[in-house]
This record gives sequence, C-alpha cells and structure tokens, in this order.
Amino acid sequence: MRRLLVQLAELGLPVDPVHEREGGLAFDLLSSHSGQQRVTIGHANGVITIDLIETLDDYREALRIRLREPYRTMLGHFRHEVGHYYQWILVEQTDWFTECHELFGDERTSYSDAIDRHYREGAPEGWEASHISEYATMHPWEDFAESFAHYLHITDSLTTAAAGGLVLQASRVDGLVDADIVPRASYRDATTSEMLADWRWLSLLLNRVNRALGRGDMYPFTHTDPVRTKLDFVHRVVKDVASRNSGQTVLSCVPLDHLRD
Repeated sequence: MRRLLVQLAELGLPVDPVHEREGGLAFDLLSSHSGQQRVTIGHANGVITIDLIETLDDYREALRIRLREPYRTMLGHFRHEVGHYYQWILVEQTDWFTECHELFGDERTSYSDAIDRHYREGAPEGWEASHISEYATMHPWEDFAESFAHYLHITDSLTTAAAGGLVLQASRVDGLVDADIVPRASYRDATTSEMLADWRWLSLLLNRVNRALGRGDMYPFTHTDPVRTKLDFVHRVVKDVASRNSGQTVLSCVPLDHLRD
C-alpha cells in the first residue's frame, strides 16, 4: 500500500482520506483466512476492500492459476481497485465521462450479469485484440481499472529503472533495441507513445532476464492499438489532473517520508 500511495502522490493524483472528505479514499483490510467471514476484494464509494489472505503465496498462486490470470499480486490488487476509485472521481463526475463511455463501453450494463457471464463462459474469443487482460473483458468498469493498473505498473517500473540508472545501449544489446533507451524519472511530460516505446524495450529485456532464471515472462501482456488507446486515455486524465493540482498537496493522510520503502 505504501508504494501505491507514494506513486499516486508522485503522479500528482489526489488522495483525499475519507476522514477529511465524504467519499474520500479508505482501505478496509480484512481476512477470510479463518473462514468466519467472506471478503470480496473491491471498491465502493471510495472504500477499497482487500482480502489479506492473498498475502499467502500458495493461496494467491492457486487462485491465479485457477482463474487463468498471468499476473496476480497484492500490489496489483491495490492498483486495480484504486483505478475504480479514480474512474469514479476523475472521470464519471467530469467532462472525461463521454470519451470514457465511448472508449470503454456502456457502464450501465448490468455488473452482476457481467460477473456471472465472465465466470461461467470466460473471456470472448479474440479478446486479445482489444483488451489488456481477460478480466478486462468482463465489464467496462473492469476494462478501465485494468488499464489504469497497467498504467501504474508501467510508469512505476520505468521510473524505478531510471532511478537505478538503467540505460539500454543499442550498441551493446544488438538486435534488442534500435536506439538507446533511457527511462525517465517522470513521464508526466511524455506522450503515451514515448512512454510505451520505452516500456516495450525494457519489458522485453526484463522478460529475457526472467527466462534466464527459468521463470515466465515478467510482463506477459500485449499492447494492441485499442489497448494503447485506452492507456493513452488514462495518461491524459492523469496529466490533466496533475497539471490542475500542480503546487498543491495531493497526499494529506501520512507524510511521504513515512511511506517510502
């Protein structure tokens, strides 16, 4: 959670805690480990509920395999659910709503019916052409949340590489990159194309490193044109909010120094 909150602040996104504003952000950390209560991971009116049983690697991995998910982590859950929160406050209640509706689909579609259909039938054939993941096909809300989560995955990985001084030199990695790739400390002023170009080459390298260790790809996802368009929408929303919040305190719940790893 600390990494999530620091990243949101660095991106310039507002983090208004629920005790300061009705409908503000809150985290309800529960556990179904004892079997005495059922916990559903999700978001509702600013409250993000997380099931702490998923901190257990064997439980989470078994669920990941059963649900045919290439990626499932606690940080991933936080990033996905906070995507629902930001769609609610930054898109659905603003001028971004019409474009979001046209791009991601009709959010008025029955969510309960969508859940039943998804877990009964799975993702539709050919889903890879227009969605970042199978889960994104379930409902327009999930498509946005998955796109938002991947935006956070990508930007945090790139800026972490930049902080470590990682540079991909074309002359030293023959056949991998066409020109030097220098990840940026911030992609606020970059275009989506520039961000995804850097990520393409960095993720290819990291996938190779994972394979060298006998593991699967670190980032086993494909960015088709429709997916890139959705990521571009998220990027533009984030940049717009950051520009309007420039110079303002966006994280008031806990000092940043106390949140950093």
